[in-house]
Amino acid sequence: MNPFATSSKKNAAQPRLLLSLMAIVSIGATVPTAATAQAPAWKMTVSTDKPGAKINPHFYGIMTEEINHAYDGGLYAELIQNRSFRDDVNAPVHWTLVQDGGATGTMGLVKTGGVTEALNVSLKLDTTVPGTGRVGIANDGFWGIPVKPNTTYSASFYAKSTGSGPIALSLESSDGKTVFAAGQTGPVGRDWKKYSLKLKTGKVPASLNNRFVVSTKQSGTTHLSFVSLFPPTYKNRPNGNRIDLMQKIGDMKPKFLRFPGGNYVDPGHYEWKKTIGPLENRPLGRREWGYPSSYGLGILEFMHWCEDLNMEPVLDVTVGRSWLPADGDVTPLVQDALDEIEYLTGDVNTPWGKRRAADGHPTPLKLRFVEIGNEDFFDRLSTYNARFAKFYDAIRAKYPKLIIISTRPDVSSRRPDLIDDHIYASVSGMRRASANYDNYDRKRPKVFVGEWATIVGGMAANNGSPTPMLEAALSDATYLLGLERNADVIEMACYAPLLVNVNPGARQWSTNLIGYDALTSFGSTSYYMQKMFAANKGDVVLPTSLQKTAPTATTVVNPKGAVGVGTWRTQAEFKDARVTQGGRVLFASDFTKPTTDWKFTQNEWKAVNGVLAYTGDRERALATIGNPEWTDYTFTVKARKTGGAEGFLIPFHVEANGDLVWWNIGGWGNTRSALQKITADESSEFGNSDVTVETGRWYDIKIEVEGPVIRCYLDGKLITEARDMPPTAMPAVYAGSTRDLKTGDVILKVVNFDGTPQSVQIELQGASSVNGRALGQVLTGKPTDINSVENPTKIVPQAVTITNVGKNFTHSFAPHSVTVVRLKTR
Repeated sequence: MNPFATSSKKNAAQPRLLLSLMAIVSIGATVPTAATAQAPAWKMTVSTDKPGAKINPHFYGIMTEEINHAYDGGLYAELIQNRSFRDDVNAPVHWTLVQDGGATGTMGLVKTGGVTEALNVSLKLDTTVPGTGRVGIANDGFWGIPVKPNTTYSASFYAKSTGSGPIALSLESSDGKTVFAAGQTGPVGRDWKKYSLKLKTGKVPASLNNRFVVSTKQSGTTHLSFVSLFPPTYKNRPNGNRIDLMQKIGDMKPKFLRFPGGNYVDPGHYEWKKTIGPLENRPLGRREWGYPSSYGLGILEFMHWCEDLNMEPVLDVTVGRSWLPADGDVTPLVQDALDEIEYLTGDVNTPWGKRRAADGHPTPLKLRFVEIGNEDFFDRLSTYNARFAKFYDAIRAKYPKLIIISTRPDVSSRRPDLIDDHIYASVSGMRRASANYDNYDRKRPKVFVGEWATIVGGMAANNGSPTPMLEAALSDATYLLGLERNADVIEMACYAPLLVNVNPGARQWSTNLIGYDALTSFGSTSYYMQKMFAANKGDVVLPTSLQKTAPTATTVVNPKGAVGVGTWRTQAEFKDARVTQGGRVLFASDFTKPTTDWKFTQNEWKAVNGVLAYTGDRERALATIGNPEWTDYTFTVKARKTGGAEGFLIPFHVEANGDLVWWNIGGWGNTRSALQKITADESSEFGNSDVTVETGRWYDIKIEVEGPVIRCYLDGKLITEARDMPPTAMPAVYAGSTRDLKTGDVILKVVNFDGTPQSVQIELQGASSVNGRALGQVLTGKPTDINSVENPTKIVPQAVTITNVGKNFTHSFAPHSVTVVRLKTR
């Protein structure tokens, strides 16, 4: 596997996968450099009378999965961690013994005689209580139990006891010295029974460092199970969601929810049938990210989530990636998907529609989209082709109007209605990716960008954690401008991950959209940028050009570097390596002689019989040679795969510090090819193509580099043409325009990456009249600024008013900013 293919969410210790399935052919306008004192430095032309593609009303939505304690310890409002005592079958983790007033006791787990088949573990509390003492158990919640003033909490639990006394519940400070709310049950008998009561706080300060205590003042033996504590929930739903997080998500005005999402679906197995019905009958869920899911937020709760925020569901169904053998029978999974669709959409006369009604939801959910699997580019194409065809045929036959989404762009067994593209990139990588779809083949299926985000500081994400800093929000905005500009092929898009509990022990992913602890929450810089975009999406794209008009003050340095060959867990042979510049030969290999001039990253390289062979099975096995100052050259080499999982890595632009670009031919499990730029702080991917490598066959490889332009040939055929532009050569300003058909407003979106204000002359071609005053918002600050629990609104949109608006006017855009302005035009 190449370094990014193995970095999907299936391994939290590795950086997240960078994917971008479309080639970058152009970066944008003319190459900008430092602005001079002349103004304006840019000219932006908007064709207001020539509307382009319509923008899907459901363009912006959200994606969710159980990662970073997004559900348990996050959106799902339950405050007790390990409420069913099943998180660890050997110890009651997150529970501690309480012994006050001279009372003593012991606690331990019992694995027989549970309340239900699912609640097969209970906690046994043996107590000796003299006088007025108490013995109990305390739960510290998900990194604290939040206490808020004048708030009513709903508590419940199952219990049985050898005594007949009551059981007390209390919300206390972590040291037990302050009690914020308390209550007790009536007498507890010898058989399992559920007890419920309300705990109400008074005029107390909001606090987090608290615990929830269940205790008794009687000697004897008490068994406890499924101890639960809920605060008020969004729309007062029982077993509902946390109010502040639902409000923040709702404020984004998302039009769809992709669920259950990501690795929660595949490579694991989301067994949705186990998530329905009474909570007491739901087993403990999977540990995809190292902690179990309570399944408290199940398929019906996802329906409630969609309804509460007026979102359209995008259902993702399990296809069996990684855990089902390639030749495994997917028939049960296909039927499971059909049953799931029926549960969501069937009327009460269908078996699963009847079950949904019995679960308390007689009205069917409106469903238009079904996605088959998740990130199946990790699997072999042949495997996904076969599985996709079976799912497609069965779903299409029963639900002919459903829009079916493929998780691979190269699926060929059936033509999907949409393909799901994922991209995670550095700041500069995402700026490049803003052009990903400019030259997309319009004859191919349209695109759903199901996961995307700027990973600040490169794939290592050393900063911008746990939520992105402003620089990432700027690059996110440039990417969204590219998606909006290509609205004729981009149907929908959603950022990922959506949620993160900011406590270090709670999170698995570095850069996320909304952060929180148990008490408070905040939107990231990118969250506020996306709110600005979603609220000002517009209905049609307006053709927009942006040109640098001021004289350049710096010289752009084109990429340069040495060359090489390599593999990723693959054995291969190379020969006839040659570098030419014009008619001059800079290098020609001779593998009949010692390879002392070559540099190797692994030891299993050897020159034998006139070829350079790699015989090991290591990742990133590279052999490089040449001058790091080489530029504008042609590199040719012959390559043959002799074994292993993938194809070839062909490095070029190899710099003295190890930064490089390589053409990954037959990467991602020998499913596709792409250019990848790899530096200390960036891992970007561009120039994708559908190419695989056969074992035992010699390939002619040629790479031409001319300034920032890269052309890659395989057996004489041009496969990829792209541009490798350093950050200094990227535009400082990006812009796009749309029109709101209801109001007639022209909506301008402008991103300024520069540290100085950028003056832009704006010409509204075709406008008959323009109101001289325009309103908008600007998000600006230092590139490293970041929101947090301690400072949740450090970077938020500020109102902006422009008073010199006309058919042709000039505006200065703030440094490091995203600006959205609505112009009243005819």
